[in-house]
Formats: sequence, C-alpha cells, structure tokens
Amino acid sequence: MAAADQIKGLIRSFAEGDEAGFYATAMQIAASEARSGHLVLANELKKLIDKAKSTKSSRLGIVKPFPISASQKELNDLLELIQPHERLQEMILESKVQKSLRRVLDEQHKVELLRKNNLSPRKKLLFVGPPGCGKTMSARVLATELGLPLFIIRLDGLISRYMGESIAKLRLIFDAMNQFRAVYFFDEFDSIGTTRNQPNDVGEIKRVLNTFLLQIEKDNSNSLVIAATNFPESLDQALFRRFDDIIQFPLPDLQEIIALYQKELADFKLSDTFNIQKIAAASVGLSYSDVHRVCKDIVKDFLVYGPDEVSEERLIIYAQQRRHPF
Repeated sequence: MAAADQIKGLIRSFAEGDEAGFYATAMQIAASEARSGHLVLANELKKLIDKAKSTKSSRLGIVKPFPISASQKELNDLLELIQPHERLQEMILESKVQKSLRRVLDEQHKVELLRKNNLSPRKKLLFVGPPGCGKTMSARVLATELGLPLFIIRLDGLISRYMGESIAKLRLIFDAMNQFRAVYFFDEFDSIGTTRNQPNDVGEIKRVLNTFLLQIEKDNSNSLVIAATNFPESLDQALFRRFDDIIQFPLPDLQEIIALYQKELADFKLSDTFNIQKIAAASVGLSYSDVHRVCKDIVKDFLVYGPDEVSEERLIIYAQQRRHPF
C-alpha cells in the first residue's frame, strides 16, 4: 500500500489546489505499487490519472501550466514539467554509466537505511559528455525508475539582465526542491557554470554561479539535482566537489552501436536482412542520437518507398552524412 507520507501529500495537494503536486504524488504512489509487484493496481492508478488529466483539459479547452503551488506561479517560467516513461533496462549505454545510474537508484531505494546510519544517498549528479550520448535520457530514466516527475530548468527564464533577479529565481528553484520531491535537471549547465576567472565574464552570471554553489552545498532536500554539460572543461573548478557523482557519457563503441541498430530496426525486420556489423563499423564515432536518427531515416524510406528502395549502402550513406554534415 502507499506510504503514509504519500497519502498525506496527496490530501495536502488537493486541499491547496496544487494540481501538479497532486498528479505527481499520485504517480509516485502508482510507481511504488508497481515496484511492490502490484502491477494491476499500478496500471489502474495510471489510467485514472491519465483520464483525469485529459478530462479536465478537454473540459476547459486549455492547457494549464504546472505551478508547484498557487503562491509560486513564477516557477511556471522556470520549470518545464515532464512525466517520463523510459526505463533503465531499455537503454543501451556504456557499462560504467549503467552501473553509476544503478548505484544512484539503489541508494535512493535504501534512503531510510542510509539515513539511520547518518549517511545520505547520491542525489547531486553532474553528467558530462558529447551531445547525443544519453545525458538527458538518463535524467528521464532516473525520474521514471524513482516514480518522480522531472523538472527541466529553463535557463532562458533564469538569467535576467536585472541585477539580483536571477539569484532570486535560482533560490526559488531550490526552495521548490525542498517543498516538492522531483528530479531537477539543469541542461547545458555550462551557460551558468562557466569558470569565474574568464576575463569577459558577465557579472550576473558570476553571481548566479556563486549562488548555485551556495545553494547546492546546503541542499538537504529529498529531490535529485542533475546538471549536464557538453563542455566540462569550461566549468568552474569549485563545482566539481559539490556533486556526489560525476558521470562521464562517452560515444558508443562498436558493440553498443550494433546493439542499438538491432533494437531500432527490429520492428521492420531490417536487422535480419542487413549486415549490421558492417553498418556499425561505418558508424563508429557517431553518438547514440545520431544512430537513432539514421535508423529513423531508413525506416521512413522503408515505409514511404517500400523495401526495394532500402539497402545497407543507403544506410551507410546516411551514417556518413551524420558524421560529415557539411
């Protein structure tokens, strides 16, 4: 059955008119039931939640924003609410990355045991690596596996030209982390985490970074904070010791590319007719996202032009175009 804190949170959200909090807590309960093996109940709860959302939206004829509470509507401009569904077992990632993510999940699932022994689970994560290598998807996976909503921080809404306003907004986000357990994802984190020693540094960015360092240092919420960057070398050195884990996301190797092609092309039986080893060898150096797009292109050709118009050679050409787009 649902934990007492979740039931209390559900009732509190309903009483306060906190629609996003109500749905998110209900999803947490459904996820908890699924992890306990009560799959039928979990599916029924999810269907009821989805039906309630769609019924209300269609009745009102509008798409309502997702405030954390009625008194914090400014967060609508800072946070984008996502309800992810990706699972860790479905992802093709480098083994070290898989183990790192699994360790985060295992510690989060044993949070009470750790705290009884004066320890804290991993919850402040820095993802680094080239674009398209699974950083955003991994944030989605962690949210799904923990039964939590995912909030993507809108950095364009965070940074203001007015002195002090950006700092106030950042504090508002960290306040939300304490009030509402979720995964909070700072993508393209280098835009606010750039080293403070640069001669052309913008004063407001420096103040935001200082505030971030202070806030994440003292954060003791139950939420997960994830920052992701393609340029770790540009980050201020003081940031690295503020995170519990720094997870490196490399480009996929040959075997991971083979596995990805087999998975992506399986529904159309193309993985059975193509020489996947040959295609993968020509795709080394591409990201997971690149390989996914190559597969989408060849599948669209299959559907639009028919099976006679698709071939290994065409797929390899698509892969080469991704490698050298200009």
